[in-house]
Amino acid sequence: MSITKTPSRVAVKTLVLRTGGTNCDAETVRAFELAGAAPELLHLDKLATEPARLEDARIVVFPGGFSFGDDVAAGRVFGFEVRQRLAEDLRRFVDAGGFVLGICNGFQVLVDTGLLDPLEPGERRAAPRDIALAWNRSGRFECRWVTLEGLSSACKWIEPGELLPCPVAHAEGRLTVRGPATLERLQRRGQLALRYVDERGGEASYPANPNGSALDIAGLCDPTGRVLGLMPHLERNLTPFNHPQWTRRPLRTEGEGAAFFRRMVDAVT
Repeated sequence: MSITKTPSRVAVKTLVLRTGGTNCDAETVRAFELAGAAPELLHLDKLATEPARLEDARIVVFPGGFSFGDDVAAGRVFGFEVRQRLAEDLRRFVDAGGFVLGICNGFQVLVDTGLLDPLEPGERRAAPRDIALAWNRSGRFECRWVTLEGLSSACKWIEPGELLPCPVAHAEGRLTVRGPATLERLQRRGQLALRYVDERGGEASYPANPNGSALDIAGLCDPTGRVLGLMPHLERNLTPFNHPQWTRRPLRTEGEGAAFFRRMVDAVT
């Protein structure tokens, strides 16, 4: 069984950014190709020296991997590079209607840049930021298949209640917040986009929640719904045969991740 590219009325230019240690860029490019977009794999240095490339793009993606060897902390150096060289350009890109996606290491980068948790009008916030991705509660690297549930959020192209099986592969994926007020703000602004559940959609405990994230949160969006970060790798579930138990599951024409990326591209158009 083969999976075919979804035709799109408008070729959605998508920039997939890489740097030293990025290793999920090929799968991410493939996901957007199948979704009908026009992805371009681009090194961070190239975009930093030619930020005008953002003017033709509709989506910017930070894929997974171990950027810069995850020195200091996961995604920290990549995030620093983005803050220093592209912060204002990316903010203008989002304000103009652009979408940004961060997967695993890319989620860690987005948290570090502050794009996911912008200041509210009149708000002043001292460092460190109110959200962070810390070491898994198990104290070790977690590599397993999990199930996500879409939540009702500002990210309108995510289907509430939809179950999305996909793998995780991270050591620093536990979402932590400064306190109850931060969680209340994230909920009030519709930023909780995806959560870990068990295979039937019930409440998750370890290992269904592989890292111990607060409220089982697996993905956060910004208040506009155009910036999304998630720890699990939906780009690794594009075909029916990606799932380790595909022979035991009902016949499918594609993996659940394919529809996720297709709806994102449709939302842009």
